[in-house]
Amino acid sequence: MNWLDKFPLALLLALAVWMAVAPISPEPHLIEKLRMLSQGTLVKPLDMFDLLLHSAPIVLLLLRLWRKFKAK
Repeated sequence: MNWLDKFPLALLLALAVWMAVAPISPEPHLIEKLRMLSQGTLVKPLDMFDLLLHSAPIVLLLLRLWRKFKAK
């Protein structure tokens, strides 16, 4: 996981925010896919991939922050 420690935190934060709100109109994909997941309608492989794609930068950011503050 050294590659994650070397990744610039500001760039990872910008990427996570961008992917969380993209596309802005009519509704962010992440919100839509999380709603579909909670309703049990997230069944298409493309929708599952879309959820993974839009949430991956957020997961990486959380891992990066956890590793940074755990080390201290």
